[in-house]
Amino acid sequence: MINIKVKYFNDRVEKLTKITKGNWIDLRAAEDVILKAGEFKLIPLGIAMELPRGYEAHVVPRSSTFKNFGIIQTNHQGVIDGPDRETGEGGYCGNDDQWFMPVYALRDTEIHLNDRICQFRIMEQQPEISFEEVSELTGSNRGGHGSTGKQ
Repeated sequence: MINIKVKYFNDRVEKLTKITKGNWIDLRAAEDVILKAGEFKLIPLGIAMELPRGYEAHVVPRSSTFKNFGIIQTNHQGVIDGPDRETGEGGYCGNDDQWFMPVYALRDTEIHLNDRICQFRIMEQQPEISFEEVSELTGSNRGGHGSTGKQ
């Protein structure tokens, strides 16, 4: 099991809870937010984490976020960088590195303290890779247009 240090920026935001393998972890708004249609805001999530070397966090909206609040995450998936797997340097893991969800409101909305607005999971950083140019690939052909192979 991996142990991750979490700092809370206020004592009103609900604490993260232990999860079982494979599940996403909900994140909550750390303050009340009122948005008008067309407004952008970085919503504070009230936490910072010291991610382990070689890991990163992927932050995405919950499936109900748009339905409940009329907001979309402007970067569609946030990546919280952890320390480099080789050097241990870098990353967004410092004492003041609070996590935020960048949102755009498509309707007037209110988000309240502790509303679950997004979720995250911890992932291993991509390993070092190289690219090899070839004239042909050996995989099966599916038509070249996504999963259906049709336009």
